[in-house]
Amino acid sequence: MATLASDIEMPDLTPINGITPTVDEQRAEAGAAANESWIARNMFGYSILHYDDVVAMLRDKRWHSASGKILEMSGIDNPEWLARRRRPSILSAEGDEHTRLRRLVGPAFSPRHADALRPYMRSVVTELLDSFASRGQADLAVDFCEHYPIPIICELFGAPKQDWQLFSNWATDIFRIFNGNLQEDMPTIFRAQDELDAYVSEIIEQRRSTPSDDLISSLIAAESDGDRLSHDELVMLCVAVLMAGTDTTRNQLGCSVSLFANHPDQWRLLADQPELAPRAVEETMRYFGAVRYTARFASEDIEYRDVLFPKGSFIGPSLALANRDPEIFDNPNDFDITRQPSNKPQLTFGSGIHYCLGAALARAEQQEALVLMAQRLPNLELAGEITWKPSSVGIFGPNNLPVRFTPT
Repeated sequence: MATLASDIEMPDLTPINGITPTVDEQRAEAGAAANESWIARNMFGYSILHYDDVVAMLRDKRWHSASGKILEMSGIDNPEWLARRRRPSILSAEGDEHTRLRRLVGPAFSPRHADALRPYMRSVVTELLDSFASRGQADLAVDFCEHYPIPIICELFGAPKQDWQLFSNWATDIFRIFNGNLQEDMPTIFRAQDELDAYVSEIIEQRRSTPSDDLISSLIAAESDGDRLSHDELVMLCVAVLMAGTDTTRNQLGCSVSLFANHPDQWRLLADQPELAPRAVEETMRYFGAVRYTARFASEDIEYRDVLFPKGSFIGPSLALANRDPEIFDNPNDFDITRQPSNKPQLTFGSGIHYCLGAALARAEQQEALVLMAQRLPNLELAGEITWKPSSVGIFGPNNLPVRFTPT
């Protein structure tokens, strides 16, 4: 007979006195908890600590995405704000609705489409590196990572270069939803969403009459058994692409480069053997993923491993801990870009039906960027202290990443 989750004896990862520990402190505390148990308490519900359990629960369709419940989880009860956050999104859709959306949009996010953008990615990387490579020093978070994803997303949308800064600002403001300051930030978030919705709506109407070779035209043309996306669904998907394709890439690239700066042998290896790029991306995301956890809630009473989670329970599968699970990865605390691929992939892209839709694009962006950076910024090393975003944010990365290197 299953035991109620609240009655199980388990480690407690709830911050003491409301003070959120640093990332290193969180990893150490969670790692110690994982040695004791596959589950621990957190401030919202329960953390899931082991790889196989994380995968099993993410693949169980009874556990629904909690991305649409961020306000409720943060204690926000403003009815107007809650109503606005309930608008349909592929990030929180479930069941038949989610299956339909993925079926319609999946082809537009295939590896083939991502690979077609690689020459453009290389040109963006080269232009950014040309602006500082001869100096021998840079703040890579500010000078490179901040700017890199936006031209790629704008190229996807067919948006002109003069609008790049608009997209960058919208992405930054919309992602404030993960910064833990919603009472203050929600008006800014909604304003950015409204401006982006209006911009995308205009592009959609233009593409209906004059199709182009871009993502929006592909989504307009997408059809399956006579089914097409509505205007509101097209807008929603474009907003999801902007969110998923900018801040995550910025932060992951910053995390990855900071990791290489502390492992110069691996940086040289990547420069000398660019064919290692696919493995390097998987290893950096395994070892230091920008997305360290995700959130799910029980759509019904769920029994798992003889534990009963009542309907409405929240879990936080720890992607970061799963990626360092010694039962899955040999020498998990070693950073090695020659690590052999296995049938147990790193989990920073998630697992199950909400596996990252833009994973192929994100992989291509990082592969192209890291190889060219390794070749153009030899002898990379830290030139000062990295300043990190608050450890409580959902997507973690550096605010400042000062480095020096041999000028080229």
